[in-house]
Amino acid sequence: MKRTVYTWMLTLLTVFGATVASADEKVSFEVKAPMVVAKGEAVRVEFSLNASPDEGSFTAPSFEGFDVIAGPAFSQGSSIQIVNGQMTRSSNYTITYVLLPQQEGNFTIGAASVRVGKSQYKTKALPIEVVEETPESSGGQQAVQGGQSADDVQQVSKDDILLRMILSRTTAFKGEPIRATLKLYYRVNLRGDNGSKFPSFNGFWAQEIEQDAQPQRERYNGKVYETQVIKEYLLYPQQSGELTVEPAELNVVAQVLVQSANPDPFFGGGHEVYDVRRSLRTAPVKVTVRDLPAGAPASFSGAVGKFTMASDVPSTELAANSAATYTIKISGTGNLSFVQAPKLTLPSSFEQYNVKTTESMKTTAAGTTGYRQFEYPFIARAEGEYEIAQVEFTYFDPAKKQYITLSTARLPINVTPDAGGGAAAQVVTGLSKEDVKLLGQDIRFIKLGRGNLHLQGRPFMGGTLYFVLLAAIVGLFAAAYVALRKRIRDRQNAVLMRGKRANKVAVQRFRAAAKFMQEENRHAFYEEMLRALWGYMSDKFNIPVANLTKENVREELNKRGVSQELSQSFSEIISQCDEAQYSPLAGARMSDVYNAGVDFISKLESVIKK
Repeated sequence: MKRTVYTWMLTLLTVFGATVASADEKVSFEVKAPMVVAKGEAVRVEFSLNASPDEGSFTAPSFEGFDVIAGPAFSQGSSIQIVNGQMTRSSNYTITYVLLPQQEGNFTIGAASVRVGKSQYKTKALPIEVVEETPESSGGQQAVQGGQSADDVQQVSKDDILLRMILSRTTAFKGEPIRATLKLYYRVNLRGDNGSKFPSFNGFWAQEIEQDAQPQRERYNGKVYETQVIKEYLLYPQQSGELTVEPAELNVVAQVLVQSANPDPFFGGGHEVYDVRRSLRTAPVKVTVRDLPAGAPASFSGAVGKFTMASDVPSTELAANSAATYTIKISGTGNLSFVQAPKLTLPSSFEQYNVKTTESMKTTAAGTTGYRQFEYPFIARAEGEYEIAQVEFTYFDPAKKQYITLSTARLPINVTPDAGGGAAAQVVTGLSKEDVKLLGQDIRFIKLGRGNLHLQGRPFMGGTLYFVLLAAIVGLFAAAYVALRKRIRDRQNAVLMRGKRANKVAVQRFRAAAKFMQEENRHAFYEEMLRALWGYMSDKFNIPVANLTKENVREELNKRGVSQELSQSFSEIISQCDEAQYSPLAGARMSDVYNAGVDFISKLESVIKK
């Protein structure tokens, strides 16, 4: 009866753990199968789910082109791990089929679906290529008879590993972005690469796209490949005519399965793996770059793409000698990095300063997207009625194949007299900003001859007391800086701080052990002694608690030059505490163990200066 109750409790805990695990992590539903199989070879297809599905909710694909010879086989598992007080739950649910190809060709395992709670999940369609049953049917891994050496192994087929440079377009306007993707195609196991050489993109302004692409399956020339994006760029043609994207080079290492000359049937062996090195090179790609149409407006400065323009204008009423800012923001997608500040024409009495540029851009496969903002600060020097002309910005739209001009509205501004009460400045019209003459202002008479100047008292700055105080302040600042930096370094170095506190923590635990000894509480005494000794070793030598063993401690003590006798005494004290804790009738007296532990740490502190 008790066994039945325990069994039910264990089952409930397992189901509860699996349910909590499904809620704690993101649900994923994936399918796994080989990429290339031979006709007549059994194919194992696994659908993996990291949660428990609703009962009867799994729907398998049709498996067109295959015969189902086994399955579905269901398996479920869950686990709970507790590491340093942190609990991690995980679960898995797997449905397995074994299929047999009916004929050669390219087939696709359709999408399977399953429901977890209120959500429905589907796998991606998975292509599989069925080839003729030959020694090469494993996708380039040749099986060689045992009488041949590694040098006799046939190389990986030419079309088993490919390197391609794929351009989004081969005809573009000057300044129009082109996406260039360097992609690796492979049908064999790859162990790594031995170097690469990427194009210099002469004639283009290249910008690398940050990408974290995962391997994908893809059909190319009637075959199924695993593909991996090596690099991806945005190319902006800088000159018209025919440009060439130079070849890229990549050296890879493939693994070839070879039958051993001396197979060992006992261990199920008989095969060896050899490395095959291949040098891959893309073909050069020609790009035809068309020049932009003639008749571009004067406000065109090379922007190509699709943009919008917004303005933030100052108040229409300003006081003389006051500052204001006219802001233009250009947003969109295209060669945004090449967008220049539009021309702002101000009245001759306005004093304009340098343009401030701020930008926020992100490079994606679709192009460079974001904005560039231009701020035009100026000062209205003279009162009167003025007008700021409209600002124009022109870009070329490759989709429409035409220039598009954006403009702001004209801005009337009324400049009122200076609020500071200064004399009103009169402006002589018809002159440039540099030639503006301000009238109505007198020039004071310059005093001639020598001035009757004399020193009134000795100044504090430059005197002896000044330099003494200055040196004292600098010295105190330097000392405080050094002390503060040392304190920060010590606090940041957790290992050093633990080592320094090890003796202090051990003394506190020894005091607790002494209290238990006085109370004749044997179990608590020996438990506190073990905490003091093991905790001291963990803090002093930065050994994780999970790795604390007598052998690890003895090895660490030997590294620090501690004598064999002192190392042995630690093991003896630990053994005495373990025996006394679990065998109350055995072991030494508590006072002897306590004195031995205190004596050991005292001697160790004198030997190791840390």
